[in-house]
Amino acid sequence: MSLDRLAPLPEKFPTADAPDRVSADGLEAKWGQHWEETGTFTFEKDAPREDVFSIDTPPPTVSGSLHVGHVFSYTHTDVLARFQRMNGKAVFYPMGWDDNGLPTERRVQNYFGVRCDPTLPYEENFVPPHEGGEGKSIKAADQKPISRKNFIELCQRLTADDEQQFESLWRHLGLSVDWNFTYQTIGDNARKVAQAAFLGNLERGEAYQAEAPGLWDVTFQTAVAQAELEAREYPGHYHSLVFRTEDGKDVVIETTRPELLPACVALIAHPDDERYQHLFGTSVTSPVFNVSVPVLAHPAAEKDKGAGIAMCCTFGDITDVQWWRELELPMRSVLRKDGRLLAEVPEWITDEAGRELYERCAGKTTFSARKEIVEALQAAELMLGEPKPTQRMTNFFEKGDKPLEIVTSRQWYIRNGGREFTRDGSQTDLREELVSRGQELAFHPDFMRVRYENWVKGLNTDWLISRQRFFGVSLPLWYRITESGDVDYQQVLTPELAQLPVDPSVDCPPGFSEDQRDVPGGFTAEIDIMDTWATSSLTPLLATGWLRDENLFKKLFPMTVRPQGQDIIRTWLFSTVVRSHLEFNCLPWQHATISGWILDPDRKKMSKSKGNVVTPMGLLEKHGSDAVRYWAASARLGTDATFDEAQMKVGRRLAIKLLNASKFALTMDAETHQVALDPKLVTQAVDRAVLAQLAKVVTSATEAFEAFDHTRALEITETFFWHFTDDYLELVKERAYNRDGIWPEEEAASARAALALVVNTVVRLLAPFLPYSAEEVWSWYREGSVHLAAWPTVDEFGEAPAGAELLEVAAQALMALRKIKSEAKVSPKTPILKAVLSVPEASVADLEVIRTDLEKAAVVTGDLVFEAASVEAVEMAEHELGEPPAKRK
Repeated sequence: MSLDRLAPLPEKFPTADAPDRVSADGLEAKWGQHWEETGTFTFEKDAPREDVFSIDTPPPTVSGSLHVGHVFSYTHTDVLARFQRMNGKAVFYPMGWDDNGLPTERRVQNYFGVRCDPTLPYEENFVPPHEGGEGKSIKAADQKPISRKNFIELCQRLTADDEQQFESLWRHLGLSVDWNFTYQTIGDNARKVAQAAFLGNLERGEAYQAEAPGLWDVTFQTAVAQAELEAREYPGHYHSLVFRTEDGKDVVIETTRPELLPACVALIAHPDDERYQHLFGTSVTSPVFNVSVPVLAHPAAEKDKGAGIAMCCTFGDITDVQWWRELELPMRSVLRKDGRLLAEVPEWITDEAGRELYERCAGKTTFSARKEIVEALQAAELMLGEPKPTQRMTNFFEKGDKPLEIVTSRQWYIRNGGREFTRDGSQTDLREELVSRGQELAFHPDFMRVRYENWVKGLNTDWLISRQRFFGVSLPLWYRITESGDVDYQQVLTPELAQLPVDPSVDCPPGFSEDQRDVPGGFTAEIDIMDTWATSSLTPLLATGWLRDENLFKKLFPMTVRPQGQDIIRTWLFSTVVRSHLEFNCLPWQHATISGWILDPDRKKMSKSKGNVVTPMGLLEKHGSDAVRYWAASARLGTDATFDEAQMKVGRRLAIKLLNASKFALTMDAETHQVALDPKLVTQAVDRAVLAQLAKVVTSATEAFEAFDHTRALEITETFFWHFTDDYLELVKERAYNRDGIWPEEEAASARAALALVVNTVVRLLAPFLPYSAEEVWSWYREGSVHLAAWPTVDEFGEAPAGAELLEVAAQALMALRKIKSEAKVSPKTPILKAVLSVPEASVADLEVIRTDLEKAAVVTGDLVFEAASVEAVEMAEHELGEPPAKRK
């Protein structure tokens, strides 16, 4: 990259052209438009790879509106991007839109009055039956079925408005995104990338299909992956059921799922449980259904839970699946995908009374079937007592509101370490490989690494990527149909890379024609889609041009940093590492920055589902973008922060102070009409001292940013700036004005140069946090953008300035002189007729150096005495105040 834009500039500039009255209002519109017109944040594509800093920006979900949590975390990324840009990096900062998913599907169904049927053909120029308010009242049964391609087009149409609103908010916030680089997770390019990556997984044996029991959401009618689970408390009841042994004795088990009694395949107890060892190898009869089932031993049975012996059904929970698989039990599923019991009486229920009972339950919901079976158990006196209420932790789909069931279905998986995997004929431990990848990745903060490692080590299944939904990327597959008309799922047909993207319900596999669809000897389409993480896990490839712009891809991949929330380490971060490891045998980025959560005043996480979120545009308009950014940047990575408008008010005061102090400091030299940035002009000790302090700030802030600690950089800079305005500026402003000519011009010029140098430095240190106010100040006296200016270095102050401690002593003395007026509740302009300060002996000489500055700053008209004393800081020993100045009428 050419570094011409960061080349040193002249030491003097024309006097600042500041407005008569500065204001933080309206800066967003003024500078946002300017940045867009001038291409301030355009990525420099010609930059060499070593000069590139690339960001795998999180694509926000486009379904509704952004909330203040987005503003919080995206600000963290933006301050980093701005720092790196000022450090000479060509910053690649794209924006994506995650616009596929369940919420969008529901909105489209209600808005347009349609529903997706992936078996239907595409209809050109389709016009939906309803639009807007009318469509919201259309019942599901009355929604018009349309093809997947038509449905996706409507989804894209509805999300387009959301994307425009999101972009408008991001621009108002001041994100320095290059808007030439945007993508959608369901656009044509995203579909091509996702399908190509999947086909690569399939070819290498990393993707496979299996008919197996898995977690299922009965509301959304889709399989759910381990990463999408959310454990929640759920009310239920324990029921004590009586099984009978072959010799007529009772065996009592406790269950919260009596409706699954017809699916019972065994009773299981721990092999060391002495209570049941005599039953192992025998059979018992299930109550009311009268089906004989074995009593078996398994170490996963919990001796101290309930009766210590459990009913194994196919399937009530994950443990049932484990027992079924490891004990080779029969499959007796009775639960359908819609959450209702099978309509036909299962063939294994042969008892007449049992079959009659099942007929009363057939086709009913689990709730209704439970009621029916409990009543039958009570009538037969095969349930002890009444059901006992309990609260239990149950798995939910993170977007669902009903407990997940376990249903057997054919699904597609990608290997992620959940099972053994043989690559190239040799055994490999994929889980250990992925743990090692996590150790290579630099986490910020580092303690977030353990969340990744715990997740990988705790995996017990591979990544289920197929979903029985519609608005997503199609699995690019077809299957042969035998001559007898059966679908042979083992004969998988795949497209050529040049065909991608494909919609199997519309497109044909190579070598087939449309008239062979769904007929004997022909083919049928895979109608499932990939889950949303299967596409989002490829954001580094979508953003950098994989399969689209190979030169750009080589320059940008692997990327520099992935910023994201802590709650999706197990999903987005992990899945992206998996895909990159499998496809390229490398990490997708060098760093991962993890933001915390926003908490409401009750210390609860803000989320749309809880209804406690705050929409950000009102905050940005009320306080100003710089102020809201200040609040966000005040929170460290990985740390939860409370939503706090008071902190935003502090940020606004800081932005206004930057404007006012800068105007004062940059408009001092009326005689030469120049802003002097020449450190050689800084000759006075206290002026050198402020530069010495500033040099330390520059070093510390830079080190903090390089360590991905933006909050520390802000704290250091802000603390210095307030001391500068409250102490140093007040101390030297009379010398800088030098109205009466009591100081030699060299000393006055020293103050003016120091003031200008400080502002010229601080405005750049604060630019990543307060981009609008900083740009406004910069425009008063310099060409170009502060955001393309060089990050400050200590070299700008000439020879290493010394004497930083002098400024601290001066501040103590000034504070002591001010304090007597504030305590007397008189005007700061009230003259001090006499003041005796007790001063540490080593500091007396320092104060003598700045005596005149102190006298003018504190309006000391009489004697000012510095007495050496055994004190740690400057103290007022005695004083005498004059008459306060008359108030203006």
